[in-house]
Amino acid sequence: MKDNSPVSETLDFKIGQMLMIGFEGTEVRSGTPSGDSVIDAITNLHIGGVILFDNENPSAGNIQSSAQLKALTASLQGFSPVPLLIAIDQEGGNVARLGPHNDFPATPSQQYLGDLNDPVLTRSYAETTAATLRAHGVNLNFAPVVDLNVNPANPILGALDRCFSSDPQVVADQAKAVVEAHLEHHVLCSLKHFPGHGSSHDDSHLGFVDVSDTWSPVELEPYRRFVEWGIPHLIMTAHIFNSHLDPELPATLSHKILTGLLRDDIGFDGVVITDDVLMRAISSYYSFEDTLELTMKAGADIILVCNNLIYGPDTIARAISIIRAMVERGDISAERIDQSYQRIKRLKALV
Repeated sequence: MKDNSPVSETLDFKIGQMLMIGFEGTEVRSGTPSGDSVIDAITNLHIGGVILFDNENPSAGNIQSSAQLKALTASLQGFSPVPLLIAIDQEGGNVARLGPHNDFPATPSQQYLGDLNDPVLTRSYAETTAATLRAHGVNLNFAPVVDLNVNPANPILGALDRCFSSDPQVVADQAKAVVEAHLEHHVLCSLKHFPGHGSSHDDSHLGFVDVSDTWSPVELEPYRRFVEWGIPHLIMTAHIFNSHLDPELPATLSHKILTGLLRDDIGFDGVVITDDVLMRAISSYYSFEDTLELTMKAGADIILVCNNLIYGPDTIARAISIIRAMVERGDISAERIDQSYQRIKRLKALV
């Protein structure tokens, strides 16, 4: 990705790069509340990225058609002094923001591909997906899912055919085909949901999810394989609680899990992004201030806020202020912010 004009890498700029937001509307136009909010977040608050949803999501529909999506992503990049990460959930099957409902082709689910267990076929489908995303200005796909299909009735994963398999080798091999195909087209992927959501009986979008009695260490195997292969650049957290890994905090907010397990034990040095911190598994139990503080201390690099207006139009400015105050108080160091910022810069250089 080509750099735009140089910027001053202030503390606030680096913090802004650590935030990714969702927004309403199919265009970004000044003079509208949503448009002005997004333009301000990009041009003045220097957010690092945005996430796009289809119009089947009533709170933040952004995609209507091919031509409209190309125009939207071009305008978003045009407002930013540095390249934006423009992300989407394009797993295939039931989770595909691009599909027949907005005049894009249907795509197979991960379970369908995992059942066939043909990495060559999986790579072929992934190349088509990656080429489509690239042609439409999307440079980050929040896929593949590497959760093991431990509980096929899992309402948010297994029941929606989002998992390749319950076998970690099949999951790793299938996911590798997906990631490598995307990278050929300069589109990033994010493995998800660390440290494993596949055994859950509940949906973290809706509330507290405890996997303490169902999770097992084998769910870490796909992540370990990817680190051994040296190709994971981005990993998304799960909002699950696992008392065996941290007796107090869910994974997204846990230093023991994100730093102790993922960084120190598994050896991952890429970008860690949270799942949406406004999902009820987090937002129903922690204030926005506490969520930001715990997430930063846990070791996340990018904080995903899918509806940046939920706390009012100043949500992102407020987030930057909260994190800056943490640095000023000495709760986290400026070096900690810079560490995440450098990871994000390396990530953006790949696209």
